[in-house]
Amino acid sequence: MKGTVLITGASGGFGVLFAQAFEEQGYSLLLHGRDKARLQMTLDSLKRPELHRTLLGGLSARKGVDELVERIMQEDDLVGIVNNAGFGTWGAFEMCESVPQLDVLRVDLLAPVMLSHALLPRLKRQNGFMINVSSLAGETPLPYMSTYGAAKAGLTFWSEALRAELQGVVRIVTLAPGPSPTGFRVVSGAPKGKGGLFSTSPSIVIEAAMQSLAQGGGYCVPGWRHKVLWCLQTLMPRILSLPIMARYLKP
Repeated sequence: MKGTVLITGASGGFGVLFAQAFEEQGYSLLLHGRDKARLQMTLDSLKRPELHRTLLGGLSARKGVDELVERIMQEDDLVGIVNNAGFGTWGAFEMCESVPQLDVLRVDLLAPVMLSHALLPRLKRQNGFMINVSSLAGETPLPYMSTYGAAKAGLTFWSEALRAELQGVVRIVTLAPGPSPTGFRVVSGAPKGKGGLFSTSPSIVIEAAMQSLAQGGGYCVPGWRHKVLWCLQTLMPRILSLPIMARYLKP
């Protein structure tokens, strides 16, 4: 085996496909998630499940992150981290409960920062890698998903800054997909159809991330539909884009 890769949020969505892709390349996997049954389904989807392990726990509290770090510290051959765990809440900020919104910030932003800081010395020794699953939601303010957009903006900026600091030492991919049918909408409460024009297959997203990693890391917008959306976001002035997004996403 090439070494061990930790994948957070491995119980569904991109996490399952990342697990399959890294197994195909000969890595041993640590699959982390909150749902025991769904983690087992991910494990069962792999060709050699006996070579991999599951770690059950949450990332919305400091204790959960600390416990995960403590368990990972026992791994001598950790070569990669995929910070994939994340979720969002859809709706007007004042109408959404504060605890879930704070949990979005903790899981989507604080947990990757804390986890990576603790494990980075190991990755440096192994000339390893990190994939941070951000989102195009972090490119512009996102009305009615304001906390999610803020968390992903922070994740993107942190990941890109870290990539510059560790150039040539640790390969870092900042993955920034747009809409993709992963089950995210069900968790966030977002209605069907929003962003459907730009929806891109999860398999295309993972393929792009793996290709970027093979090329040494980088900022990765996967698929032509997401690239079009990214261009619209970056070219359109905020004074124009914000009212359009507010009308489009309004409950």
